[in-house]
Order: sequence, then structure tokens, then C-alpha cells
Amino acid sequence: MSTLSQVAPGYRARHTLPLRVEAVRQLRRRRTLVMAVVLTALPFVLVAAFAIGGTPEGRDDRISLMDTATASGANLAATALFVSAAFLLVVPVALFCGDTVAAEANWSSLRYLLAAPVPRTRLLVSKLAVALGFSAAAMVLLPLVALAVGTAAYGWGPLRLPTGGELPAGDAVLRLALVVLYIFLSQLVTAALAFWLSTVTDAPLGAVGGAVGLTIVGNVLDAVTALGSWRDFLPAHWQFAWADALQPHMEWGGMVKGVSVSVAYALVLVALAFRGFGRKDVVS
Repeated sequence: MSTLSQVAPGYRARHTLPLRVEAVRQLRRRRTLVMAVVLTALPFVLVAAFAIGGTPEGRDDRISLMDTATASGANLAATALFVSAAFLLVVPVALFCGDTVAAEANWSSLRYLLAAPVPRTRLLVSKLAVALGFSAAAMVLLPLVALAVGTAAYGWGPLRLPTGGELPAGDAVLRLALVVLYIFLSQLVTAALAFWLSTVTDAPLGAVGGAVGLTIVGNVLDAVTALGSWRDFLPAHWQFAWADALQPHMEWGGMVKGVSVSVAYALVLVALAFRGFGRKDVVS
């Protein structure tokens, strides 16, 4: 018997580890609930902070979205994205993508999955797809909750821009949706990095922590102005390019460059993950 079809009649590789099954497994994980609670709580924390501290102000007299946070529900949603994009939204991406393969290895269940038999490529595709789906859901959850909480607290109205002017409420919602899409695409490099680390280690915290740590290093390097134009190749350099979408006349240049850099790195890292895992001796 030289083929799987002879060993197991009716076997179809593409039917193994369905996305629905993997999604349900991940949804039942405690860390998924914890991340949902944290992201849901942030808008309430912001509203409470503004209620206690009074009118919000930017730091160092710099104009930012924080200055208009209490103008409307759309403004609170934009502010929630502003304060969380650099770090908080990185955590669920790193967690969902870094805790995929490594968690199975840590539980010593990975070899049993492959012996099911689930082809290695199918296993990685299923886990990566579900991880990216949960990451996208996390990024959508935050502004949705912030929009609802902000509307209840400050009313439904136009998005007031810190530099002057405003966007009608309907246009503001569409612009915020574009912002969320950009943040997700710009985080693909973090997702791919965490996923690659997840295939080379049996420690989920190592994969998640490694992805978060290297993201922080990228932010530090971007702050080194002596690097000059070399910073253009850092994903962190474009993390706030989405602010161009919240202008009367939207600019695309920065966002296009940011997405290009992120996707380029992500493709390389995902290719490394598939190549390395395909040759890995799985004993966990």
C-alpha cells in the first residue's frame, strides 16, 4: 500500500482540520476571552478617564486625535485606535498567530494531528487562516465598541478633526473602516513573524514574546532619526500612516508604502514558516 488512498479509502487531504473546527477550538481558549474583555473594556476606561480628568489634551502641546476624543462617538473610536495601534493591537495579533503551532507542540498534540493524518501544509493553512481571522476580529471589535460607547456618552455626530474641519458621520464611519483595514494589513508582518516563530519553537510564550519584542525593537529603531531614509524599510515607520485617511482630502501615499513594506516582510516570513515546518522533525 503505497498511497494514502489505498490505506484510507475516501481520505481527502483538503477535508482534514476544517476551518470551522479550528475556529471553534480557538474560540474556546481562555486567552481569546481575555483579549475580547480587554479590548471591550478600553473604550469604557477612556470614557471614565475623560469623565474624571476633564477635557482631554495632547502631550507636549502637540495636536492629536486625543484633543477631540469627546466630540462624538466617531472621535472616541478614532482615539481608541490612536492609543492602541502601536502596542495593544499588536498583542492579539502576536498572541493568535504565535500560539498556533507552538501550543500544539507544547501540549504534545502536534504529532497526533499530523498522524491523523493532517498534511503539514493543510495544518499550517488552517491555523494561519483562523489566526488571521481572530486578529481581524480583534481589530474590528475595538472601534465598534468604542463607536457605540462614544455615541452613548458623547452623541452621534461628525468626526471633528484636530487640525480643524470635520467629516460627516457617514463618511467618518467609512474612513474608520479603512483605518481598521490598514492597521490589519500593517500588522501582517507581526502576524507572519509570530507564526514563523511558532513553527520553530515548542514554547508559545517564546513565539508571542519574540514577535512583540521585535515589534518594540522596530519602534525603537524608527525613533533613531540618524538612520535617515533607512527607516522607510521599517514597518513601524508607517504604523500611523492611517492618519492620512482622517483628513478632508485623503492621502494614499503613506498607506500604500506601509502596506507594501508589511506585506513584503510577511510573504517572506510565511514562506520560511512553511518551508521550515515542512522539513521539521516533529516529535512533540
